[in-house]
Amino acid sequence: MNLPNKLTVARMILVFAFAVFAFPLNLFTGAAWVALCIYILASATDALDGHIARKNNQVTDFGKFLDPLADKLLVNTALISLIPFMYVYYGELAQIVLWATLINLAREFAVSGIRMLAASGGKVIAAGKLGKFKMIAQTLALVVLLLGRATHEGTVSKVCVIAGLALLGIATVLAVWSGIEYIAGNKNLLKNMK
Repeated sequence: MNLPNKLTVARMILVFAFAVFAFPLNLFTGAAWVALCIYILASATDALDGHIARKNNQVTDFGKFLDPLADKLLVNTALISLIPFMYVYYGELAQIVLWATLINLAREFAVSGIRMLAASGGKVIAAGKLGKFKMIAQTLALVVLLLGRATHEGTVSKVCVIAGLALLGIATVLAVWSGIEYIAGNKNLLKNMK
């Protein structure tokens, strides 16, 4: 359990802390700001654990497996938490977040299925470059959308929501593209299924 892996485990714990403040629509005044700060902190651990692991040659199979899982948990928890806010304050625009969430979940189930197949054969597949770009786009989109939620109403909120939805659209395209690339690059695993 090296430092990068500890940071990954900490990110998974932060996801649950984020959910406590993000899911109730109006837990208390300022709860959305707390959720935003936790999300930024959790996202920072993602960048930090990978950097430390590569710099200190501490890349492990445990990290390759757990890091993408922690990322999926963080992103999808944040996406789902935004849906009630979007419906209450922005009506039909909530469908963009809903569809992005469904597409992202489908992509993640497909990729996780391939990872499990690989793991059953003793192989660990690390995230690809396109998947990392997707994660960056998702993180930016979610930070901006969560900022829109924290500001709650008014011009700043509207600007953040529109900008966040645009970034989320880009992230969703990258999610589909990287998912197709991932499946195509590991089609031999699917062919060898019994």
